[in-house]
Amino acid sequence: DEEEELKYGAAHVIKLFVPVSLCLLVVVATMNNITFYSTRDIYLLYTPFHERSSDPGTKMWNALANATILLSVIVLMTVLLILLYKYRCYKIIHGWLIMSSLILLSIFSYIYLLEVLRAYNIPFDFITLCLFMWNFGTMGMICIHWKGPLHMQQAYLIFLAALMALIFIKYLPEWTTWVVLAVISVWDLFAVLTPKGPLRILVETAQERNEQIFPALIYSSTVIYSLINKISDEDNAQRGKTSSSVSTPQVNYSALRMIQLSVELREDGFSADWADGLEARVEGRQRAVAAHEASSGFQPRQPTRISTQNPQGVPHAQDEEEERGVKLGLGDFIFYSVLVGKASSNGDWNTTLACFVAILIGLSLTLLLLAIFKKALPALPISITFGLIFYFTTTEIVQPFSDALTTKQIFV
Repeated sequence: DEEEELKYGAAHVIKLFVPVSLCLLVVVATMNNITFYSTRDIYLLYTPFHERSSDPGTKMWNALANATILLSVIVLMTVLLILLYKYRCYKIIHGWLIMSSLILLSIFSYIYLLEVLRAYNIPFDFITLCLFMWNFGTMGMICIHWKGPLHMQQAYLIFLAALMALIFIKYLPEWTTWVVLAVISVWDLFAVLTPKGPLRILVETAQERNEQIFPALIYSSTVIYSLINKISDEDNAQRGKTSSSVSTPQVNYSALRMIQLSVELREDGFSADWADGLEARVEGRQRAVAAHEASSGFQPRQPTRISTQNPQGVPHAQDEEEERGVKLGLGDFIFYSVLVGKASSNGDWNTTLACFVAILIGLSLTLLLLAIFKKALPALPISITFGLIFYFTTTEIVQPFSDALTTKQIFV
């Protein structure tokens, strides 16, 4: 059991490090090559104070006021989303998310592509550009809100997070950005851990209803989450009749679920070889579980990393080894990227690398706490706290020290 926990813990870390690193790299590369996102000409409607005074006290007051207004908007939108979900207004939520994704994949992606072409002086005709944007946006909407190849869905979600981070970096004033990062971390702590926190209510309600949180809000490392809701009502009724004895009925149900899932995957265009070998792998695991039960005399321990049981207590097929995955909110991607992208906008690679390492260290500690407490935890507070400490320490102490050593030709 300890080896299994260690294996999945390390696998989870890697599965999150890769997408987070890719998102950060996209933002850093954009900030260092495209000047459009480093120049400020207009500001968001939510930040009426533009910090144009040279007095630090005035700038801090403006930053606090802007952060308060922006946090109020975030809280209002979050509470509205929870109320719509609690009262099952799914069509309104889907319409809201579809419109948001459509705007990002069309207007803001078009602006991003234009700035990339302008930065590298690449000629491009308007007809081809329109066709490319149409295909890009349509495929993104299909992959995010319906279904598609897992890696393509993940790539679109990473791109959307990077695009939102670039928008925040461009349109938020300088000091407001840092205050917003600090305030949003405190809000994340409250929203997830407190009993009446809106994000905790969302997660608990989804678990009670045995439903998935909307894929446009969550980065997932496995495709099973987008397919698990396809089980019919007859299958749910059959699960309700499952005996509460030790293993045989549950093992047979698991095999039936995996066979049904393999048929669905084959119809959706996934590899036939993978689907054909799925039943054999399930049977091999069942024999190993039966052998363990026979030798120990104990009932096998149910997985506790993710709440994946239905109201009848029968584990879903996603408890199987190959379908386990990790989830991270897109908001975490966005604010991680805002911090690192903002650090890279100064052209100081020491600060950029320090913030990058701080984000990954904080994410590792968050996953460690997740393995210990085995419940949903906020991913922003530790990483953002480390990032802010590393940023200001490197900017105010390490970088001046390095400049002084370089000026005096002292090599350490």
